[in-house]
Amino acid sequence: MAKSPGKAESTTIRDLSMQSSIAGVTLKRLRERIIEFFLFLAALSSIAITLGIVGILVIESQRFFEHVSVFDFLTDTEWTVLFANPRYGIMPLVTGTLVTSVTALLVALPLGTIIAIYLSEYANNRVREILKPILELLSSVPTVVFGYFALLFLTPILQKFLPGLPGFNMLSAGIVIGIMIIPYVSSLSEDALKAVPVQIREGSYAMGATPLQTALRVLVPSAFSGIASAYVLGFSRAVGETMIVAIAAGQQPNLTLNPMEPAATITTYIVQVSLGDLPHGSIAYQSIFAAGLTLMLMTLVFNIAGYLLRKKFREIY
Repeated sequence: MAKSPGKAESTTIRDLSMQSSIAGVTLKRLRERIIEFFLFLAALSSIAITLGIVGILVIESQRFFEHVSVFDFLTDTEWTVLFANPRYGIMPLVTGTLVTSVTALLVALPLGTIIAIYLSEYANNRVREILKPILELLSSVPTVVFGYFALLFLTPILQKFLPGLPGFNMLSAGIVIGIMIIPYVSSLSEDALKAVPVQIREGSYAMGATPLQTALRVLVPSAFSGIASAYVLGFSRAVGETMIVAIAAGQQPNLTLNPMEPAATITTYIVQVSLGDLPHGSIAYQSIFAAGLTLMLMTLVFNIAGYLLRKKFREIY
């Protein structure tokens, strides 16, 4: 029996509507696939750049270690690459880097944590909206300005209390680096404290704890994994700082753990030598990459330690 014209027309419209819906879904999936592909390329590019940097450091460092033994590089106490009789002991640069970084952490970690606790638990919204932008302005100040601030302002003040303090010293450089990384520590630590569920705060207050007791004995341990991440970021930023130590700490490699003495860091040496006229492929040129590889390995070890620490104390709410 033949279908009526009305039913045939209704069936055709329904089929066209279904085909249009299928085509729309297919086009949507295609767009999603394209977006997913470009996002994958973006993620892959960061990995490729990292591998490229590591590859260059390893290749050039390998050429350096063909002329200098690894044992001498790690144990020699003098770094005189540009002298007539060069010595290639990385220890003076490593100690300078560690002393300035530890000094910076001694300034930034307690101050950053205290500021994070205040902003998270004590400050009202109005005060927080005023203080946070002002605090974050510290991270936007050029490091060259920080370097001359340490050399021309902080060092003369410290010399009034420490008369024997030389003009170039690791103490003022470390203090200013600590001031510079306070926003990194405080911002991430505050986010970690804010992520602690409100029920934990209320339970502490219900037990009769004061806000300070709640912050120090309840919230900080609960948010320790996030706070540890802030500390790791602060250390990485301090280790990689260049201009402050180059201007305020001096550029003479000196094997010392005394922050009141001048010394050079790994980044200072890289800047100092990179500005010179070194022939490409020379040992002095390749020493830049050996020093850079050492700095990368130091940062990697500390980041792995921070990851293990976060994994051990991580709380999932």
